[in-house]
Amino acid sequence: MGRNSLHVLASQLRYEVVKMTYKAKAAHLASSLSCIDIVTVLYERILRLDAKQPDSPGRDRFILSKGHAAAALYAILAYKGIIDKSMLQTYGKKGSLLEEHPSPQIPGVEAATGSLGHGLPIGTGMALSAKIMKKGFRVFVLMSDGECNEGSVWEAAMFAAKKQLGNLCGIVDFNKWQATGRSQEVLALEPLVDKWKSFGWNVHEIDGHDHELMEKTLKIDSGQQNLPTMIVAHTVKGKGISFMEDDNNWHYRTPTEEEVQQAKNELGV
Repeated sequence: MGRNSLHVLASQLRYEVVKMTYKAKAAHLASSLSCIDIVTVLYERILRLDAKQPDSPGRDRFILSKGHAAAALYAILAYKGIIDKSMLQTYGKKGSLLEEHPSPQIPGVEAATGSLGHGLPIGTGMALSAKIMKKGFRVFVLMSDGECNEGSVWEAAMFAAKKQLGNLCGIVDFNKWQATGRSQEVLALEPLVDKWKSFGWNVHEIDGHDHELMEKTLKIDSGQQNLPTMIVAHTVKGKGISFMEDDNNWHYRTPTEEEVQQAKNELGV
């Protein structure tokens, strides 16, 4: 898949998420849209996965710690053929495996997430186990900026640096919002990059919607330095749809039929 194709895929995934949210009348649409580009690059360029054997022991692990963005994960899992695309029609419905937060009952989902602050500790444990067993897989954890309010995140940060987990990579989807307001206004999040550096991590600050830069950064091997990596990815909540971008009302709002069509037109799918 070429560079332009990544942008096409990201637009298609955004539209899938909009449709899923509309049909399910579910929340967290804008939170899913902000991380689509990150998820696209991970699954198309970085993660070593076999769609036919998603539980293969040698696979790279991906944890969506910001579990409220589950729709984005389901959309890419369906695209990769890890789950059947028809399952997307059941998102948020009674009895469906595709709940508003992901469960490991779903192929390709490593951990139940959504209670924020748990993904990085889980990923840290996985990375440590790989190091102990001398396995070559890497562990990637996608977090929200508001999630960095949780103390368990910083406990894991200290632990990962102490254990020299060069096979661990965290990504903060830094869209500057959380449920009730601007992240910086809720708690003193900044200077976020300096905080991660002070905890002993190899830190990169990038545009989270730049596919080429994201791929280049994710491929940097910090294993030689034995440092865990944190990518602070600046993103826009609701990215890709003009009337949703940087509007926190879409943390809980669901689109109307007319807005779904407008989103489709803007995304060009």
